[in-house]
Amino acid sequence: MFVRYSYEISQFLQEENTLEIEIISPVHAARQRAMALKSQGLDVPPNCPNRRYHGECHMNMLRKMQASFSWDWGLAAPSMGIWKSVALEYYDVAVIRDVDVATWKNSTHWVMDIRVFMDCAGQQNFYAELTFYAVELLKNPLIISDHVKKPISYKAPVIEFQVAFPIEEITLWWPNGYGGQKLYPLHFTLKAWLDAKGTSLRNKIASQKSISIGFRTVELVEDPVAEGTGNTFLFKVNDKEIFMKGSNYIPSHILPEYSRDSARIKHLLLAAKDTHQNMIRIWGGGIYESDFFYELADTLGIMIWQDMMFACAMYPVTDPFLASVRKEITQNAQRIAHHPSIAIFATNNENEVALAQNWYGTLEERYKTEYRQLYLATVIHELKALEHASRPLPLVSSPSNGKESAKDNYISANPQDPNYGDVHFYDIFKDGWNPSIYPRPRFASEYGFQSLPSLQTWQRTVAAEDNLADLIEHRQHHPLGMMAITTLVRIHFPLPLPEDANYLEALVYFSQISQAMATKTETELYRSLRDTEHRTMGALYWQLNDVWVAPSWSAIDFYGNYKLLHYWSKEFLAPIAITALYERSIRSINVSLICDLFEINTDDLQVSMNIYKWSQLYPTKTTTWPVTMIPNGVHYDKVIPIDDIFQGEYTNYNSFVEFVLQRNTMPLARTFYFPASFSSVQAVKDPQIKILISNSFCSSQVNVKMNSYSLTLNTKYPAIFVYIELILDKYPDIKHYKFSRNGFMLTSASSVLHLEFEAKECIRLNAKDFKLMTVNQFMNL
Repeated sequence: MFVRYSYEISQFLQEENTLEIEIISPVHAARQRAMALKSQGLDVPPNCPNRRYHGECHMNMLRKMQASFSWDWGLAAPSMGIWKSVALEYYDVAVIRDVDVATWKNSTHWVMDIRVFMDCAGQQNFYAELTFYAVELLKNPLIISDHVKKPISYKAPVIEFQVAFPIEEITLWWPNGYGGQKLYPLHFTLKAWLDAKGTSLRNKIASQKSISIGFRTVELVEDPVAEGTGNTFLFKVNDKEIFMKGSNYIPSHILPEYSRDSARIKHLLLAAKDTHQNMIRIWGGGIYESDFFYELADTLGIMIWQDMMFACAMYPVTDPFLASVRKEITQNAQRIAHHPSIAIFATNNENEVALAQNWYGTLEERYKTEYRQLYLATVIHELKALEHASRPLPLVSSPSNGKESAKDNYISANPQDPNYGDVHFYDIFKDGWNPSIYPRPRFASEYGFQSLPSLQTWQRTVAAEDNLADLIEHRQHHPLGMMAITTLVRIHFPLPLPEDANYLEALVYFSQISQAMATKTETELYRSLRDTEHRTMGALYWQLNDVWVAPSWSAIDFYGNYKLLHYWSKEFLAPIAITALYERSIRSINVSLICDLFEINTDDLQVSMNIYKWSQLYPTKTTTWPVTMIPNGVHYDKVIPIDDIFQGEYTNYNSFVEFVLQRNTMPLARTFYFPASFSSVQAVKDPQIKILISNSFCSSQVNVKMNSYSLTLNTKYPAIFVYIELILDKYPDIKHYKFSRNGFMLTSASSVLHLEFEAKECIRLNAKDFKLMTVNQFMNL
């Protein structure tokens, strides 16, 4: 599935031709390969997924999308057939297949090291002339004539050359939030021939290739940490340390041909950009994404941590399997390496930690030998073809101890050592709202909590004969079932009993708040640790998107609608943020000010601590103090004992706190601290919220109308986590929509939010088209 197959067919061609393709069931083929290995006494676990996955067995036998056999967030749908285009190519000698461009700089110039990779029609050395166009950089095309007289070997058909440009003529490419994403178009034209005397009429087929590149440097810095033990694990882009914040990306559809749909990809990547994400990890159980995906990531400034497609399994190391892997790695790496968005390659997801922790009963030494044979001797070996001084070396696994892993021959006793490399963290039995449960890692490349999609989303997938509660339970693939969600919900919310009429509505709503708050807490902790001895410099939560409607870790549901996690991430990933994290050991709140900007005006900055009572709309006590901020860093502002906040008339149960970072009276960022669970707070009232449509606008775009609305919400009392939905029953044309914010604390008498959606027509909405929920309505008022 991950390999481009090319066949020389001229010997078979007739006047009329028929192409027949035999398609074999992947389920049967995988089983047959597993049985063949077992007959030789070789077992390659895991043979089958956890029974809760309702999946298919032996995914690791085939080079197909691993998650299509089922996962803890996805259904089993191992597709059959051809998922990309089939083309008839006509050439006699050679064509350009891929172009790799590595950019680096010296004291005076930016340099492009360019390699043009070709495919050959036969097994003969050949001659070639390459014409290079860089319209924004060169006045005239550059003719590469090195191989007009010196033949190119058909065994390694590549043309290499170098071009340099004065530094002052180049505009840099930056990740999202740090500058622009200037891209330079490059075009290559190849003429190739066999006769040493020169080209002939028969050879005058010109092969062409166009790409765009950006000038930037990327380093993975793993230096000893001065303040403690271990090494850093941080990315520098254009010589600037950058905190990598973002998410993990799975295929956008369980059927891979649909996962390449440009509209789906654009919607997801724009959503990531809008929430200030600067890195996405393409997870190793999915697919190598389409050219459109990487081109769009270039345009949006979203850097890519690219796993190779191996995940959560051991793999066979038979000669045919390894031969296929070599071709897969070479083809895909050569295709995408030139993109400025590509930050680093990693050979697999969680396979080192699976060995170290014996997930699959693999204590035999042969499994370690086979692991090294696959990833070191094969995958890393093939990636070396693209190795360049300007590029970080590939990671052998994720999580891993980074370069420290070399001391253990890349299978460490603890690949999750927080003092090295990256970590994955999940623990559903602890309170995810409590910062003290989390590790203090160098880089968190995977972490998260589950939630349920909205009831509207469920209604779009449920059949008439389905019982929704049973469907949710069936599609919950977490090995521990719904406990993963309900455990966290019940800690903080008055969840009704399963037999109550409003149970599912409450479960969906509370699960999304719980997920959002837990992910916010964990992400804010990691961001706040960057300038401590922990030197945390990355936080990529699991996961951005979904392949179907099911309980999962996603921030955006299958239909493209945002869960509360995605709405909240716009604030907790913002370039300027304030965090107020409770530290249980000293019963205090740590207030930190985070700034990702390279420059910040620190004049007139202050923090206000507003204490609210649940029974009153406005703060009843405000304390304000001047602050400063550190460009591209964290200012650790105050440690405030809880007893200094909640005293006298203010208790943990009748009050909550808002922290606002502001310049004069202009808010820049805010956060809340809730000292007690919402099951135990006192004096909460019915907010009596009213919705008014204050403005609407409809504009024409290509083939669609963009509908925009402004909504005013009026309230009489504090409204807890106001959640608003557009009711879609009457508007099937609306596939997804977005509000300017959602799941927010409403602590002022009036608040405005905005709604946008695309439709074929301009649609007139009224207040009855919206559903509004608050935590207040589930409490005994």
